Amino acid sequence: MNTIEWKIKAHKQLKKIHPTYQQAIVKAVDGLANFPEENRNVKPLSNHRYDYRLRVGRYRVLFDHKETITVITIQEVKKRDEQTY
Repeated sequence: MNTIEWKIKAHKQLKKIHPTYQQAIVKAVDGLANFPEENRNVKPLSNHRYDYRLRVGRYRVLFDHKETITVITIQEVKKRDEQTY
């Protein structure tokens, strides 16, 4: 079982998100306590400054996993269109 540590930046970002999404993100992050056993929405990142990303709807939670899970940042993924590229 892992302990989960939230960085101050991630807490501030979480407060700015709609309460419905806040609950979903917190629930998904709490599910990381059993990481790496079963997590379908977690993807290891290569050539990135963080180790993993957790997908929660249109949000991505970036975190590192050493001895504890450290939630670094929460990013909103927006729809891609012609101006994305």
